[in-house]
Amino acid sequence: MDTQTKMASAVRTGFVTKNRAAVSLLFLMNGFLVGCWAPKIPEFAERLQLSKFQLGLMILVFGLGSLTMMPIAGAQIARHGSRLVVQAAAFCLLPILLALTLAPNIATGAVSLFLFGGFIGAMDVAMNANAVAVEKSMRRAIMSSCHAFWSLGGLIGSGLGGLLIAKLGVLGHAELATLLAAIFLGVAWPMILADPPHPDERKEKARLPLVPLPWLLGLMALFSMVPEGAVLDWGALYLRQELDASIALSGFGFAAFSLTMAIMRFAGDLVRDRLGGVKTLRICTLFAIAGMLLAAFAPDAETAIVGFALCGIGISNMVPIAFSAAGNIPGLKAGIGLSVVTTMGYSGMLVAPSAIGFVAEHIGFTVVFMALPVLLVVVLLFSNLARYADGISGGGH
Repeated sequence: MDTQTKMASAVRTGFVTKNRAAVSLLFLMNGFLVGCWAPKIPEFAERLQLSKFQLGLMILVFGLGSLTMMPIAGAQIARHGSRLVVQAAAFCLLPILLALTLAPNIATGAVSLFLFGGFIGAMDVAMNANAVAVEKSMRRAIMSSCHAFWSLGGLIGSGLGGLLIAKLGVLGHAELATLLAAIFLGVAWPMILADPPHPDERKEKARLPLVPLPWLLGLMALFSMVPEGAVLDWGALYLRQELDASIALSGFGFAAFSLTMAIMRFAGDLVRDRLGGVKTLRICTLFAIAGMLLAAFAPDAETAIVGFALCGIGISNMVPIAFSAAGNIPGLKAGIGLSVVTTMGYSGMLVAPSAIGFVAEHIGFTVVFMALPVLLVVVLLFSNLARYADGISGGGH
């Protein structure tokens, strides 16, 4: 480890290292597989003859898999380091897309979907923990660009998915997607940063932290991800139903949001290195609030799309900053802090969309989008906690 530490400090001025390339590829692979699943859902539902309600339950099974495996991954990272856990989770994830494609009945489909959600979630915690370790070794922020690679992977997976299914069929698509994911993992595998825990940490029992800080950061991640989930799942429907957008135009809400989010995630690390975590988070949150309010009060679809684009600029770096801070909590292992924050954050993405749908059915989306900035105001109130994200640049807390 001594030589590795020396190497890490020697390259801290470098912008791209092998470790950074590896963790970026892991984020790309994870996002790509999630993106590949989205266009398969209609065929999956048809093959297993699922009603809308049953499909909703199946998607909930995916979420339950994630929420079950994320804390387990956090505990294993505390014991074995993130490298081993991310390799194991990514390796186990590879065949699941094929399993989902070949599942002959509801029972095998549900098990496959639970495992898919589980290994996606476990890999998510581990790759975020590895990104924190790489940030520390490089002494520079990389978390935002890692999440940009996840967004890029999702965009490639979902963008090509429909075309490939039409050309190659569902099995051909699953085989090609699995092969590409295996290539991403194969290239990353030897370069993943090893971050073994200290011997005294290994003996310590893994348990939920009793200090409030990870839970407060988890709340920040949750309140940042609920608006993200709302735009992703309901933005198009809001534009179509309440602002009379055409089908083509209604798709631009999510596209504008995704585009500004991906661009700002690639720029986010440079901004954060310059301004620090707290100031960056405050600026981002103000952009997100302004964007969400503009979308809510928009007189037409075009104005709402501009609002969603502003919202994407804001939300882009809120979650990466919360994750970086979670991995740098003084006196708490990165894996434990991250598993709390990622689990709370992603539970917002999983639970909120159905709750929002229920509320919107009764009072409309306009009221929902007007209410969401309240969550972002809470993030603003807690923004001082983002100072822990800067633990990477000074080598201490």
